Amino acid sequence: MILKKSEMKLSIVIATYNRSERLIRCLESVAGQSSKSSSWECVVVNNNSSDDTELKFKAFVEKYPHLDFKMVFCAKQGLSEARNCGIDSSVGDYIAFIDDDETLCDGYIASVLDFFGRDAAFAAGGPVIAKYEHKRPSWLTKFPEKMIANPIQLPSGTKTFPRNMIPAGGNMIFNREVFTIYGKFNTSLGRNGEQLLGGEETEMFSRIRNLGERLYYIPKAAIYHHISKDKLTLEYFDKLSYGVGVSKILRCESRAQQQRVLSEERTKNRKAYLLALAYLLTGSVKKMKMMLRMRSQILRGAEDAKNGKV
Repeated sequence: MILKKSEMKLSIVIATYNRSERLIRCLESVAGQSSKSSSWECVVVNNNSSDDTELKFKAFVEKYPHLDFKMVFCAKQGLSEARNCGIDSSVGDYIAFIDDDETLCDGYIASVLDFFGRDAAFAAGGPVIAKYEHKRPSWLTKFPEKMIANPIQLPSGTKTFPRNMIPAGGNMIFNREVFTIYGKFNTSLGRNGEQLLGGEETEMFSRIRNLGERLYYIPKAAIYHHISKDKLTLEYFDKLSYGVGVSKILRCESRAQQQRVLSEERTKNRKAYLLALAYLLTGSVKKMKMMLRMRSQILRGAEDAKNGKV
């Protein structure tokens, strides 16, 4: 059932790359929403997947012929490219971006539509609840967890995001007009295939905020972010940390700004050694080592990017 734009309210856009099983788990959570099927669509953007994503999706939609799921193909590699393709391929008044390793909590669609139906907002996000598929590692402290899982839960009640926070990339909702007024995602930023880069959401939300818009928090629009075992390996941790450093430099608009960012990262590294001492004194050696490892890789990524080595 394909709906006309005048009938459609919410488009859920999911970019995917070689994660077919996780994608289907995500789509099942969308299909299980209690909201009227006429109020939403789900657009899956296949970003050059080489696994069985297409076959699994075809089998999935055959189970739900009454729901509006569709897959579009984005030949240009990159998460920002795929999200922009999703914008162009969707018809809803509002667009929610979620990731293929997430699942929607009950009432997600209803809470989003209720919020945007009452408030003339341009951008919003909701809670992100980390759900570890294996035991949560003992070394995982606040800062590494933010990088890996990015959990977000603000005090109860709908409000604006604090100035030092933005919605998570895996749970962000926009009024479609945002992309006409402020432009789409910066395709020079964000993940690209196996490259763990980022920064496209930060850049987008900065663009919106700098022109006076607020970012709203919808407490009932929650998602579970499923953290698989492969995201807790040292190899992934190093690669992700390094990508964070690279992305910080790629977002810079001038050499002077790059130098400021690099200076800030070096300051953070020095402060990290003070925190490391606190961990050491409490016997948390693993936490100390992983925190210093993270800071070291972020700084190395920033330095390499500034010096043109990436």
